[in-house]
Amino acid sequence: MITVIYIWNIKKSPLAALRALRHMAADRRELKSDPAISFFKLLGTGSGKTFTPKDADAYTWALLITIKEDELERFDQSENITAWRAIAQNEVRLTALPIASHGLWSGKNPFDDPRAAQARVEADQWDGKILAITRAKIAWNKNLKFWKAVPPVTASLRGNPGLEYAIGIGEAPIGLQGTLSVWSDAKSLRQFAYQSQAHADVIAATAREQWYEEELFSRFALIEQRGHFWVAE
Repeated sequence: MITVIYIWNIKKSPLAALRALRHMAADRRELKSDPAISFFKLLGTGSGKTFTPKDADAYTWALLITIKEDELERFDQSENITAWRAIAQNEVRLTALPIASHGLWSGKNPFDDPRAAQARVEADQWDGKILAITRAKIAWNKNLKFWKAVPPVTASLRGNPGLEYAIGIGEAPIGLQGTLSVWSDAKSLRQFAYQSQAHADVIAATAREQWYEEELFSRFALIEQRGHFWVAE
């Protein structure tokens, strides 16, 4: 199994926005019935600056799947994907293999595939780009405290020279939040994770405040990127 993320920047029109919302609701049946896909999430996106609804980007949407590698190109031409392309003005496809994954997403770890990591990449030897995904289910009575803690971490993240791209991702406007980031190499990600004071403070606060009902952090070897990232307007 490999992990694939599609990110679409859709056309700036009310019709395209309505069609995107329809896909978010209607695509689940087809994705769930595809035997090649073991896990999927249709995701809204945002700037990730505060993780509140005001960050939301109505024109950028994403799909994350874990899929059998020999089925990817067939899926890439499926009706679901071609329908998204019909309303998109830009598309990025990221293909990745898990290096390490800790925690749960909807009750399981979809990226816990050590065979793939051992067969294709080794954490200490991979010198290419790194994809990082974080995801958390925030306890409802902890949202306000969580939102107050986010801005210093975001500022530290955005100022990191090894960061190439980052967005907020979420299954819902509130409570189900995460990040997707691309790093130039593993060293840059480690420096942010372990040497950023703002990040260390949030990790300590997470343990103290018990913000999350469920959380996951995963690192991947980014083995292919198709398309180019754009700057949100």
